[in-house]
Amino acid sequence: MYKIDHNLEQYLTENSTRLDPVLEELIRVTHLKTFNPRMISGPTQGKFLEFLCKMQNPQRILEIGTFTGFSTICMAKAISSSAKIDTIEINDELRDIIVDFLNKAGVSNKVNLHFGDANQIIPTLKNSYDLVFIDGDKRDYPNYYQLIFPLVKNGGFIIADNVLWNGKVLDQKSIDDQTVAIRKFNNIVQNDPMVDNILLPLRDGLMLIHKY
Repeated sequence: MYKIDHNLEQYLTENSTRLDPVLEELIRVTHLKTFNPRMISGPTQGKFLEFLCKMQNPQRILEIGTFTGFSTICMAKAISSSAKIDTIEINDELRDIIVDFLNKAGVSNKVNLHFGDANQIIPTLKNSYDLVFIDGDKRDYPNYYQLIFPLVKNGGFIIADNVLWNGKVLDQKSIDDQTVAIRKFNNIVQNDPMVDNILLPLRDGLMLIHKY
């Protein structure tokens, strides 16, 4: 995972709109009750996702990798009352935390929770999507892209998290499965003639992809 510059993170937080108290509580609970709390999207990325949703006004969102629901809530609070998010989480032990905080945030009516392997769930989805946020198993990023691409509307957006993978994508000596898969994913996107893309150095790297 990415290395945190705590001073920079603090400065970014202090110079951004304050988090909703429910999200602040969710950060605390995530650190207390989960094995790897750094997987949470966090204030800066959450606000970025919120702003993108406010600008795009998506009616249907697909999220791969719910974790404790931080990014889900950020997006759900920004979309209209008629919009929906399908979010997929492989670890059903997180269900209670996710459901509790979706209710506390008042957005549970906008969210459809799916528990299981995204590779198996995505082919069963019958919707098309304005926005897809990929933040699941890094080894599956190339496969996720192939699965979700036909479901993304023309003019829609795909966002992929952790595409710098703590800078390991630059280190050719790093050949672990996650790093190799993320390099492959970045290469697939870069060479896809059906999209425009920009890799942003926000947090651990966000790939923003626009489908023609």
